[in-house]
Amino acid sequence: MAQHDTPVQDPRAIAARLGRVGVWHGGIGRLSAAAEREFAAEVERLGYGALWFGEAQATKEAFAHAGLLLAATERLTVATGIANIWARDATAMNAGAHTLAEAYDGRFLLGLGASHAPQVNGRGHAYAKPLAAMRSYLDAMDEATYEGPVATPPARVLAALGPKMVELAGERAAGVHSYFVTPEHTAGAREILGGTPLLAPEQAVLLETDPATARALIREHHLGFYLALPNYVNSLRRLGFEDDDFLDGGSDRLVDAIVAWGDVDAIRRRVREHHDAGADHVALQPIVADRGLGIDQLRELAPALLER
Repeated sequence: MAQHDTPVQDPRAIAARLGRVGVWHGGIGRLSAAAEREFAAEVERLGYGALWFGEAQATKEAFAHAGLLLAATERLTVATGIANIWARDATAMNAGAHTLAEAYDGRFLLGLGASHAPQVNGRGHAYAKPLAAMRSYLDAMDEATYEGPVATPPARVLAALGPKMVELAGERAAGVHSYFVTPEHTAGAREILGGTPLLAPEQAVLLETDPATARALIREHHLGFYLALPNYVNSLRRLGFEDDDFLDGGSDRLVDAIVAWGDVDAIRRRVREHHDAGADHVALQPIVADRGLGIDQLRELAPALLER
């Protein structure tokens, strides 16, 4: 490592454990514990390699949440996408990751992120200089002591959109978990990372073949929220999108770039584009109305996307 002998797991071993395709779900944190257990068990039965979940200001706390999901499964990797570095200090983050990694035989993957100003400021912090904040946080994690049993070092990846954060992830973590990105972003991230670090983008999906229906649902239930966050808009600008693409819930061009919609073959092609661009693992996020789970979409996609 450049300046720190950071104790990270072998990225290639993590990639093998995750498998080529997993699930990302931001809504399961609103479910009861019983309903979450059932959902996680179904994701595992379908053959997906990992279940990623988010942490927002008003959702379940990340480590308690991960423990619930890990206890409900036997083989599935459970990954934070992401655990907010502003939600707990580095010593607590380090201890939580060690606890779950040892308790569940390495099935826990810690995704760290600097989050977004509304989520951070709403906690009473002042969001500023996310790259510097992440670098300092990683320093503090690596310097933290932990006296519990350690089987293997906890695996960690960084949420990264911009090139400097991607570079940091390659230096100080096992790799990158990217969100709200395109295969072009995946290709750029792989070029920065080189061949060894893990690259695991999220890909939103919708099984709907009617263009007007699909795009309307995507604008209402997905894009609108993220286009209000400057970090994502800036990332899209780097990919060539312009002001007009961000109006009225997103242009058709932007909708089609961010969400893979259509039939099973259309979604399989998009997942393949990420893999061809250098992704090791693609986490599918089903888009549904009315805060549904989208498990029906995951069931339909599984036979076409998962290696048996």
